[in-house]
Amino acid sequence: MAVARSADDLDVYRMAFELQKDIFQISSNFPREEMYSLTDQIRRSSRSVGANIREAWAKRRYPAHFISKLTDADGEAEETIHWIVTAHDCGYIAKTEQDALLERYHHISGMLKKMMSNADSWCKNCIAK
Repeated sequence: MAVARSADDLDVYRMAFELQKDIFQISSNFPREEMYSLTDQIRRSSRSVGANIREAWAKRRYPAHFISKLTDADGEAEETIHWIVTAHDCGYIAKTEQDALLERYHHISGMLKKMMSNADSWCKNCIAK
């Protein structure tokens, strides 16, 4: 495995970015009356996963900040899971689509938890000056 030189090199970031694009497409089919509620919420939280991963990468000089931003990313993933379940419950997405999205978000959460538990290995070459 190559050393990550930027957030773009992180599998977890690339997965989160792909998922946010998929969520955007899926939510485009939600009813118009959901535009400022469910549609907005699911898009915002799905986009925040990757944004927080990028922030974590930028803050890896400080292990506590790195972990904090990864925790935020994981929290946004969990919020997105809530909105996916809500979309299914409202009949906007099929069970198979819900299950596939949930599996992908659970995978991302697992990756984030591994990064948090091994923060020192991610932060060791980024000593604050």
